Amino acid sequence: MQQEEPKTSCCGSHDISLSSTIYRDTATADLPATAVNSTRGCGNPVVRAALQPGQVVLDLGSGGGLDVLLAAKQVGPTGFVYGVDMTDAMLDLARQNAQKAQIENVAFLKGDIEQLPLENEQVDVIISNCVINLAPDKGMALREAYRVLKVGGYMAISDIVIDGSLADFPLPEASLRAAMNWVGCVAGAPTREQYQQFLEQAGFQQISFELTHRYSLADIGGKLPEELAGLSDLQGQQLAERFTSCLIRAHK
Repeated sequence: MQQEEPKTSCCGSHDISLSSTIYRDTATADLPATAVNSTRGCGNPVVRAALQPGQVVLDLGSGGGLDVLLAAKQVGPTGFVYGVDMTDAMLDLARQNAQKAQIENVAFLKGDIEQLPLENEQVDVIISNCVINLAPDKGMALREAYRVLKVGGYMAISDIVIDGSLADFPLPEASLRAAMNWVGCVAGAPTREQYQQFLEQAGFQQISFELTHRYSLADIGGKLPEELAGLSDLQGQQLAERFTSCLIRAHK
């Protein structure tokens, strides 16, 4: 069943204030503004991950640390949350945010999600927010996620997924993707079928996709990029609507 989240933004250049859209104010009220304002996610995986006290959680592409801090509050002092990011500036910011929030059951590690700096079967739950679609090798990123999950563990991630195909538009798919840089996460977004295949090949089972937001022209200021001027208004709307935010669940 489709469940529409509050109005959503993606992780690119067309900004929407995420603190008042993706995340409920009550969940972030006691967290640093520098954490809330740094996020560029496309969903709220923490609220859907059903985290339990004592669990060990991993956030792929943790950025300024917002989802890590939210998860840490849910797993409590007997649990622990790792955040992995490849950017020194984001790691520094995340550590500062954790210190400001006085949350100690977290660690931010430098690394690539295609080569995670964790041991086999180290975590109970993996979360991620609009990151895996950015990986050059999405299959490798998901195989790494599977490797570090404990048997019986699960993944609950928000990501950009193309609903259907782009082959029925009168422009090459590569041109469509390149022009849709109004959201930085669009160019590499897989279709649902491709995502399903990546997950199955990594070993995941009980895979599900929950559509949480379907993009529209309104999300990009009501008009297409100039590079897509050859599309009709109807085609432009249809193109925007192919791009969705989904919550993806999968088990090991």
